[in-house]
Amino acid sequence: MIHLDIPLGLAWMWALLVSLFAVPSIIYIAHLKNMLDTPNGRTVHQSLTPRLGGVAVFAGFMSALTIFAPLQNGAKELLAGCIILFFVGLKDDLVGMSVSKKFVGQLLATGIVMIMADVRITSFQGILGVGALPVGISYAFTLGVIVGITNAINLIDGLDGLAGTIVLIICSTFGYYFYVYGGPGYSNYSYVAVCLMGGLLGFLRYNFHRAPIFMGDTGSLVCGFIVSVLAIQFIEMGLRVGQPFGSASPSVAVGILFVPLFDTIRVFSLRMLAGRSPFSPDKNHIHHRILAMGFQQISTVLLLGLLNVLVILFVIRFASLGNTVLIAALAGFSALLSIFFGVYQSRISRRQLMAAESSKLA
Repeated sequence: MIHLDIPLGLAWMWALLVSLFAVPSIIYIAHLKNMLDTPNGRTVHQSLTPRLGGVAVFAGFMSALTIFAPLQNGAKELLAGCIILFFVGLKDDLVGMSVSKKFVGQLLATGIVMIMADVRITSFQGILGVGALPVGISYAFTLGVIVGITNAINLIDGLDGLAGTIVLIICSTFGYYFYVYGGPGYSNYSYVAVCLMGGLLGFLRYNFHRAPIFMGDTGSLVCGFIVSVLAIQFIEMGLRVGQPFGSASPSVAVGILFVPLFDTIRVFSLRMLAGRSPFSPDKNHIHHRILAMGFQQISTVLLLGLLNVLVILFVIRFASLGNTVLIAALAGFSALLSIFFGVYQSRISRRQLMAAESSKLA
């Protein structure tokens, strides 16, 4: 695999430099044309800020991938899906777009990789006693996985540098295993991971607090879509290649994606329990709860990044225990985290109420 080293390094460097040099121009044009995001009750930022950072990420990723990567085994179709989601996100960032129209764009992108490249989850690998999936169920489940992960990354993009950092951690993990164990069927996905990592690193140079530019839906939808395909191919690699984790690859993939999946499942559950639409926006994401504890933005991003890394190390270390034990452990840990945030939120609410009553009495 030594022959991959130089092209991989060049792909990473190309994506990094394109993104790095594109961001200042995008910031300048966005301010010149007044293409800025206005703060509101749900946002953390307090000033007008461009939301087009995803343009730089996508430019670095797409150009590096098409120049250096072997575009077989579904990589070409992945790129086609990314182009669709790029324009969906770009329109949403510039003029806004309804949830239903964004969903149609996601369905189209997903259909391309599923139907034209046959990128799908073909087996549960023993989870709940289920093995190979019927073709119809395989397509339906894969659709849910891709759309779910794409939106999970989109939803966690709420702090400076957060989505970029989490995606960087996820891609570096998947990319390593594709590079070492992928073989002829999956090693080209190490290029996909490395090209996205380069684009993100160039963008993150400008995206940490106080960020002069945000990723926007242009970036988060594309990043989420790429991550979802990497996750599916990682699971299938475990089934077909038998490496690195064999039948435990589904639970390991869930662990690698822990922070965005936990956040999405948690906020959707809370919204539905409150009788609201799961897509109704609020400030109840995991990063909002950590900020409410008194942490600064950079500390919150680093804390969530560390949490994701620790969960990844856990599932890798104990992959031999199998899917059932790992998923049960992740579910238990998620429940404990949810209880912790709920109790802490209740205490904060009581303190605020007491403070408000004290001010009235004064």
